[in-house]
Order: sequence, then structure tokens, then C-alpha cells
Amino acid sequence: MKIINNTTEFYIEEETAVAIGKFDGFHRGHQKLLKIIQEQKEKGLATVVFTFVPSPTAFFSKEVLRDLTTVEEKRRIFETAGVDYLIEYPFYQETADMEPETYIKEVLVDKLHAKCIVAGDDLSYGKRGAGDDKLLKEKAAEYGYDVIIIEKVLYEGREVSSTYVREEVKQGNMELVHNLLGMPYHVGGRIIHGRKLGRTIGMPTVNLEPPAEKLLPPKGVYYSYVMLQGKRYPAITNIGTKPTVNENKVMGVESFIYDFNDEVYGEELEVYLLSFKRPEMRFDSVESLKGQMAKDIEDGKKYHSYVNNCYQNGQC
Repeated sequence: MKIINNTTEFYIEEETAVAIGKFDGFHRGHQKLLKIIQEQKEKGLATVVFTFVPSPTAFFSKEVLRDLTTVEEKRRIFETAGVDYLIEYPFYQETADMEPETYIKEVLVDKLHAKCIVAGDDLSYGKRGAGDDKLLKEKAAEYGYDVIIIEKVLYEGREVSSTYVREEVKQGNMELVHNLLGMPYHVGGRIIHGRKLGRTIGMPTVNLEPPAEKLLPPKGVYYSYVMLQGKRYPAITNIGTKPTVNENKVMGVESFIYDFNDEVYGEELEVYLLSFKRPEMRFDSVESLKGQMAKDIEDGKKYHSYVNNCYQNGQC
């Protein structure tokens, strides 16, 4: 996959199928867009994902917006999916002030050589977001491209959107988030050295410091699984600042991996959050913390055993 970023000056010679979106959260609606452009490969079109960086919402927001899916996570998703080009188009005031038809002609047609454009029915672009799917369709014959507009995917009657996913992540409703995304919400990063307290009490953990821009669910303990060195392991994860043993307020993601004790510092880790167990707590002693950790680990074994049996019996 070729990534084009930090520039508005580029040209793709191949004819392309372009999916337009924010792709934050990469929920079921986004997955539908990606599937459609992949189908266009059969017509000889190269696949392009077009997204603004930062997103217009983040650019105009008066407060810091955390990402459901970071730039690096999006890159991994699209690389794995076999996308040919990822356009991370710079969004700044000049971009924001572009007339909608200018965006169609100069970006989609001239730069991307688009012959098929795929987007959601809430598409907006150009100055004040005035461009929409109707304008895109009106200009299709003139500029020689096809348009495929996707209706919103619904979950129990509500539109699946990044806003919906964001609301539920903030509430810690990880099972619902799983349903909206089609996979568990995850946090990734490189394994770093922690205080090694878990190792001294017989409960070794792996620690990662999440990207500053990543939206995290509420502090607490979660049933989880991790992907490490290409393998999946059941785990239990604490998200927070570990107030019993840590005076600084740096957020961390600390996971106990069942039946695992390898040296993996520096390795890439992805933590998939399945279900919220309890909030983060301050204990009056390390012994009290150790007792609670032992209980959490035992409860986690029961949880993972139940889930495994559920899937094996086809009841999940």
C-alpha cells in the first residue's frame, strides 16, 4: 500500500475506485465502503481510501478529540485489507475553504483519477460542508465517474456511526462496542518496562503506554485478549494509573496474560477489550492489591472458559 500524506501535490495515473470517509472507529459502515471498492478491482480499478488528517471535526473542535482509531491503526487496517493507496489529505483552512466542485474536479478527478466514488449518505465536503452526494451524482456524467452511496448501517434501529461508538467506549460498554465495530475495541503499542511489581508477587504483567491521541474507556479492569507475536492469548487488563503503587498520573494499559511468562519488552502488543469487570481502585496495602489481583485473575479464567464453551457450542 502506498501512503500519500503531508502533501496536496500528487497524481495517481491508474484509474481508481475511491472510498471517502473519516474511518474513525472503522465500524461496520466503514467496512461496507471498503468491501465495495475492493469489488471494483475486478473492473481493473486500483483501490483508494481518502481521508482528511486531521478530520474536519477535530480541526474545528474547541476541545481535544481522542481517536477511536489512530492514524497508525488505520494504516495497519488498510494495509491488511489490501488497499492500494491511502490518501491522508492535509486539512487546514485553505482546504476547508475549497469549493465543493473544486474538490470534485481537482482532487477526486484530476489527482485521484477516480472512476468510481463510494461514500456514505451523510457525505459532506468543501466550504462549510456544502458538498453532498447529490452534487457528486450531478457531476458524474461530466467528469466520467460512477457514484455508489451507502445507506447507514443500523444496529437495533440506530445508525452505526463514530459518534455512537465513541459514546459507548466512554461508558465502558465494550460488548455493545464489539457489535458496532464487528470486533472488540483495542489499544495497541510497544511493550514497555513497568514497575515489575506483578513479577515480584507472582503475577507478571505486560505494560504499554497508549498513544496520547487514543480514546480510552473508563479506568478499570477488563476481561480481554491480546495479540502478541502473531498469537492470541486470553488476558485480563487494567486501564488507569495504578493509584496503589504509582503516584504519577500517566495512563497505562497493563495486562496479565494467562499461561505466559516470556520476555517480550519492546514487542508490539494489541489489547482487545471484551468486557468491563470493575473500576480502578486504591488499596490500603500491596497485600490487599495482591488479593484483588488474584481474584480478578481467577474470575478471568472463568470468564474465558465460559466464552470458549459458548462459542464451541454455537450459543454466542
